[in-house]
Amino acid sequence: MLLAHKIELRPTAQQADYLDRACGSRRHAFNQLLAHFSQEGVRWSKQAAHEKYKELRIEFPWYAEVSQRVTRNTVDDLHNAFTHFFRRVKNGNKAGYPRFKKRGLNDSFSLREKPKFGVHGRTLRIEKLKTRIKMREALRFTGTACQVTISKRAGKYFASILIDTQDYDPKAQEEESVGVDFGIRDLAVCSNGKTFAANQKLKLSLKRLGQKQRALSRKTKGSNRSAKAKRAVAKLHYRVSNQRLAVLHEVSDYLTANFRVITIEDLNVRGMTEGRPTRNRKLARAVNDAGFGMLRQFIEYKAVLRGCQVVVADRFFPSSKRCSVPGCGFLNDSLLLSVREWECPNCKTHHDRDHNASVNLDNYGRDTLQLDGVAQTLNPT
Repeated sequence: MLLAHKIELRPTAQQADYLDRACGSRRHAFNQLLAHFSQEGVRWSKQAAHEKYKELRIEFPWYAEVSQRVTRNTVDDLHNAFTHFFRRVKNGNKAGYPRFKKRGLNDSFSLREKPKFGVHGRTLRIEKLKTRIKMREALRFTGTACQVTISKRAGKYFASILIDTQDYDPKAQEEESVGVDFGIRDLAVCSNGKTFAANQKLKLSLKRLGQKQRALSRKTKGSNRSAKAKRAVAKLHYRVSNQRLAVLHEVSDYLTANFRVITIEDLNVRGMTEGRPTRNRKLARAVNDAGFGMLRQFIEYKAVLRGCQVVVADRFFPSSKRCSVPGCGFLNDSLLLSVREWECPNCKTHHDRDHNASVNLDNYGRDTLQLDGVAQTLNPT
């Protein structure tokens, strides 16, 4: 099993300089290759890219100041970018031609060959760097380190280490199934009554963010003060991102650790955040701040690791409008989004909108999987 562990690095000034030069060399080599194959009449091929890369090594001898694989791997990176571009063109999707790398935006480089790096306790060895870089924590998995990706964000350095491991121990789920309704007021409402509060971390920091962005706009572009103000904005965004991830990991961990079958909605997140500004200006920021798409991604990959199953309800399934009482099933077509509680005119049951939706989602998953048979398959014991 391949699992990645992302760890913050604590480099010295000399080590940080090496990492910056490695990121710069990788960015320069990628842009040089992309510029060459973007010329009219020059066709892309991986073999031609290797030949061009050899010329770049001669033309720019300072590539040799860092590990050769830092710049050599840009051929594979560009190959992947063109492969996806041609696939999208063939399928008639939005093409998305490979873009040039910008300094200070997603700076990173990878070493995908085992002899080029090594992890020993809480230190990381990188080829052509004489000293080991301290890591904030040790690897949480044992096994063989296959590759490492060094990235920089908000002035901090990180190592994402891919481990081939067999020591992942999934938790045994005690409960059979659960339905989960995602929302703005409450991030997640479970059919068993468990509720996770709203995850509006960006909203809480908007005032500070506005102050820092106004301070940045007053600085002379390219000056040291401008760079300092830009780092302050990036650090605040990084803090908000970490706060959001902590909540999303908490929700996904609870669901996959306790339930064998999880039913969620197929939310049209893009439709909520794009389109006419007059329709989405109030909703888009809240939806993006909640992180519904990332939460679904976390639930799905943790479910694979822990051996539970995720059911995604049809996008047009009326989870909120249908009465969840067994034997009723009344469909309230007139229910508006602003109405948070309603009473079923058929069985007179008073419903909380979100909890009713979560119960309906749980029933949807149970009906879809014919849960009695599935439960035996997922848990033979």
